[in-house]
Amino acid sequence: MAKELAKSYSPKDFEDRIYKYWMDGNCFRAEVDSKKKPYTIVIPPPNITGQLHMGHALDETLQDILIRYKRMSGYSALWLPGTDHAAIATEAKIVEDMKKDGVTKEDLGRDGFMKRAWAWKEKFGGRIVEQLKKLGSSCDWSRERFTMDEGCSKAVKEVFVKYYEKGLIYRGERIINWCPHCKTSLSDAEVEYEDQAGHFWHLRYKVKDSDEYLELATTRPETLLGDTAVAVNPNDERYKHLVGKTLILPLVHREIPVVADDYVEMEFGTGVVKITPAHDPNDFEVGQRHNLPVINVMTDDAKITEDYPKYAGMDRFEARKAIVADLEAEGALVKIEDYSHNVGTCYRCGTTVEPKVSTQWFVKMKPLAGPAIDAVKNGKTKFVPERFDKIYFHWLDNIRDWCISRQIWWGHQIPAFYCDDCGEMVVTKEDKAVCPKCGKEMRQDPDTLDTWFSSALWPFSTLGWPDNTEDLKYFYPTNTLVTGYDIIFFWVIRMMFSGLENMGEVPFDTVLIHGLVRDEQGRKMSKSLGNGIDPLEVIDQYGADALRFMLANGNSPGNDMRYSDDKVKAARNFANKLWNASRFIMMNLPENFEIKGLPDELTLEDKWVVSKFNTLAKEVNENLEKFELGVSAAKIYDFIWDVYCDWYIELTKPRIAEGGKTAETAQAVLVWVMQGMLKLLHPFMPYITEEIWQVLTNESGSIMLSSFPVFEEKYSFVKEEEDFTKIIDAIKAVRARRTEMNVPPSVKAKIFIETQNKELFESCGIFFEKMASASEIEVADEYKIEDAVTAVTDSARLFIPLDQLVDKEKEIARLEKEKAKVQKDIDFLSGKLNNQGFLAKAPEKLIEAEKAKLAKAEEKMAKIMQSMSAMK
Repeated sequence: MAKELAKSYSPKDFEDRIYKYWMDGNCFRAEVDSKKKPYTIVIPPPNITGQLHMGHALDETLQDILIRYKRMSGYSALWLPGTDHAAIATEAKIVEDMKKDGVTKEDLGRDGFMKRAWAWKEKFGGRIVEQLKKLGSSCDWSRERFTMDEGCSKAVKEVFVKYYEKGLIYRGERIINWCPHCKTSLSDAEVEYEDQAGHFWHLRYKVKDSDEYLELATTRPETLLGDTAVAVNPNDERYKHLVGKTLILPLVHREIPVVADDYVEMEFGTGVVKITPAHDPNDFEVGQRHNLPVINVMTDDAKITEDYPKYAGMDRFEARKAIVADLEAEGALVKIEDYSHNVGTCYRCGTTVEPKVSTQWFVKMKPLAGPAIDAVKNGKTKFVPERFDKIYFHWLDNIRDWCISRQIWWGHQIPAFYCDDCGEMVVTKEDKAVCPKCGKEMRQDPDTLDTWFSSALWPFSTLGWPDNTEDLKYFYPTNTLVTGYDIIFFWVIRMMFSGLENMGEVPFDTVLIHGLVRDEQGRKMSKSLGNGIDPLEVIDQYGADALRFMLANGNSPGNDMRYSDDKVKAARNFANKLWNASRFIMMNLPENFEIKGLPDELTLEDKWVVSKFNTLAKEVNENLEKFELGVSAAKIYDFIWDVYCDWYIELTKPRIAEGGKTAETAQAVLVWVMQGMLKLLHPFMPYITEEIWQVLTNESGSIMLSSFPVFEEKYSFVKEEEDFTKIIDAIKAVRARRTEMNVPPSVKAKIFIETQNKELFESCGIFFEKMASASEIEVADEYKIEDAVTAVTDSARLFIPLDQLVDKEKEIARLEKEKAKVQKDIDFLSGKLNNQGFLAKAPEKLIEAEKAKLAKAEEKMAKIMQSMSAMK
């Protein structure tokens, strides 16, 4: 480590070096220790396809703050890292990569493809881990996991077989969400809805052997090919006579029945609904109730099947146009109406999802949802902020069975085997199976499991389950899950029911929800807008500490925040201020200085800063415990910038210059408070605090292994803190009055202080001379001074003879001249903005700029009037 601090703060020079120091020293390692309480966070595993984005940066920063805080507070703090195999996204990347070589999945076969996929994972999968390290993440990398590693895969098989044997997993034909681009099923949580402009096509179906027609409307006319009934409400008097009758399906001319079902809303549209059980979830339910045939009219890539030669091979949207034209030609199209509606899209590729009947594997959700609901209602797990439990309950109360099979190769292959000879099926944890009925080797189900199936087991599979490991016994249940509100339904819910079902305990006691990091205009960062900010570029420019502090300082649980380059610069300036303060202290310490803690005898200002720091330690701890990380960061910032740098360091300069015992005490207090500040700040800005700590303390141990400051009664000097606050308030009041009158600090003037605290103010004369440009002070119970500037606080009135500050006549003349100039600007700008012609023609941007100029001029005028008033 460095022997002394560099002249200027340059994070590039030491951040990588410090991270290596932490890694070499095994500082992030958490041990099973019966003498310590465990504190565990499992990382939301980033996808192996991922690149660090600002959402990751926020998520990891918040987790790292908590884990460093708990580690320093005496816990055995485990932050367990790992990555997710991200089935659909990763397979898509690999297939895209293979295209460059002119190779397809089918060319390689499953085994060949999996070899290539693992090679891709080895090459690119660790990239995001290295990026997390740049941010300063103090994960226990010795325990790093991957959702498809041997242990996690063992856990997946264990759970699948257990659920199957309990009747919680079944295989059946159901309507599912199908992505024609990814060519796989999706769970309900993987479908994102967006408002799309569409149409209602009003069609008429002829009643067989009658001149009567039934009119209905659809947003998807291409599915008409698969209609197997038309439904009306049983209580609808308009259509009671038609229930049980037969209709002739347009274009196809298939005969279909009219059925009565409560699903149909009489008031919506014509009260008549076409029923396509193969391509609509509600129609599928109606079809089951009425034993209707299920006719699939689309291929896996959403093209019309060969059963309809005229449209065969057409994409669904191309077929829609052709079918609408043919309906019109046949006289079956009544009208077309514009209609905006919610359309489901694939969360990975954005393709419009196609509801489709398919044989898939499902998890029965109702038996699992109940205990997960109760756990939050009973307070075993709480959401921070609490309002987010509404999203949790909404999803669980309305949950449908979870489709867990995916038609891709990268992932956990479903542990079910089929006998092609006799049709027998077995589910087993073994890699191979022989038919128990006929003895033939069985074929494994080609489908893989939904990525979220393995992610759901993350809090316990990563600790060694199903084996009852020491880690599992000690670190489970985990403590805090930190995640964005956008994956409560994807991940949080599934971890909750999985933990309760398999471990008998909730997986974590607190779910800390954060919002999105938006751009400066409040827009969501996205590729399409091109407004994404690369955290690695920010780190390269300003350092990881500045980025981390900006993200933490602006954070409030559950709320979105805006990224701002200016805020990062402000955080870097804060780091720079701390760096310079540290350098000042070290440059003024004698060669033989030893850190021995606080001296027994402290001055008033020493007790003030120590007591203020003691209160700060209390407030930071309280706010971190409440997950108000932003409040903690702001309080540390204010103390370091204002109390320590702007006040205490300045207050000690005369003492250090004087030398002797008083200087030694000041130096000891400066170092003691600096050490404490570095510790409080460390979870937020780990790199700079470690660098300063190593040089300041000359200790071999890392700051992260030191004790986090807490409130101690012996450092609470309430009376002294109150007294010295009176002095500071008085100095601030004098400074404010001098600023109003544009008096430079170089102009010294006597200050008369009227107060009931004579002894206190008299003992602090040096501070008024140093900090308030006083030539001298005089203190009395009462003063009557003519022609003096007055400053008032709750404990004193301060008088400064006016003639000692300015030449009154000259200053009034100068202010009058300035006032006339500013009034001219105000009149000109007001006239412009009251001119209707200007307002009608000028661009909005120009009008706003002129308004800003006017506001600035009015603000300047107010200050001039204030200064003139002070002269009276």
